[in-house]
Amino acid sequence: MINEWWSHFPPDAQPSLRSRLRDRNSNANVFSAFWELYLHEMLLGSGCTVEIEQQIGTGGKNPDFLVTRDDEQFIVEAIWANQHLDATGSSSLPPQVADAIDRIPSPNFYVSYKVDSIGSTTPPQKRLKSELTGWLANLDPDLVTAEYEQKVPLPRHTWQEADWRLSFEAIPRSPGRRGDPASRTIGFHPSVWVADDSKRLLKAVRKKGGRYGDLALPFIVAVGNSAVFPEDEDIESALYGTSVEYAHRTGSTFGRNPDGYWTAAQEQAHSRVSGVLTVDNPAPWTWTKKVPVLWQSPTRGSLPAPVLPTWETAQLVDNHVERKPAARPIHTSLALPEHWPSGDAFPRRQPSTGS
Repeated sequence: MINEWWSHFPPDAQPSLRSRLRDRNSNANVFSAFWELYLHEMLLGSGCTVEIEQQIGTGGKNPDFLVTRDDEQFIVEAIWANQHLDATGSSSLPPQVADAIDRIPSPNFYVSYKVDSIGSTTPPQKRLKSELTGWLANLDPDLVTAEYEQKVPLPRHTWQEADWRLSFEAIPRSPGRRGDPASRTIGFHPSVWVADDSKRLLKAVRKKGGRYGDLALPFIVAVGNSAVFPEDEDIESALYGTSVEYAHRTGSTFGRNPDGYWTAAQEQAHSRVSGVLTVDNPAPWTWTKKVPVLWQSPTRGSLPAPVLPTWETAQLVDNHVERKPAARPIHTSLALPEHWPSGDAFPRRQPSTGS
């Protein structure tokens, strides 16, 4: 499906997109490319004509998509808003190192890991793989299980090199899941503290909102919202301001603080953005499950944003947000079945039989 959608891009735009889709050094780069791939296909499937990076606007830069639908045109600019890990918590490994650990033969154990210290360069992998392979091979899963039931801690191993320090814990596989040296080795990634989602989304929209100057067309910033626990309240706060309750003798009223993207103090500067389109955690396995939401600008100077049939809408009315459901499910604009992908996500391998 990815190959097919990629083929729908203009030939001159395909090499750059392909390079990002195949980037083994940056998960964010890959998911950002996925996000643009999804948006392009969704627009095409909604009956739109899409032109890539056309020269338009007074900012001297080219937005991602110039979209034509019937007799109207609008701009869609994509941005991937990835939730960053807190520097004081456990940090994720570079993707190539995590892949190397996952490929270590470990038929009897999963491992969990924790990053204790981070080096300035990518950690070398050869000795890491050799040490972990030898450590895991010398452990007996039945003995470890029996000792753990007697409150003995799980086996631990520390690897240290080039300012990196990683701590590992061996977790026995259940007997029915042992014996496959090709199965994934990492069983648990470290838990993390995460940043404020509303600030992250606000930063993403600000970054794109003023990038292209005057476009003279409705302008939609499309945010791929990668978050551990996505909340609509965070998006509301980022765009319309945080909600506040004012207490009076006769009761209370509700309002909005002037800390959102579209607030009275910033109305003129941010009226160029007609709407913000968000999808929570978009990925190939969620493309037909996550409904896009168009958050419409409440400022009088904004050009009205077109609404596609597969988009839900959100609008600020008297300091509260009113939602309207999409007219059609999202899978209809992607030419995919409703329950896609089909089949077992993690099929168990059948043991091979020799003659």
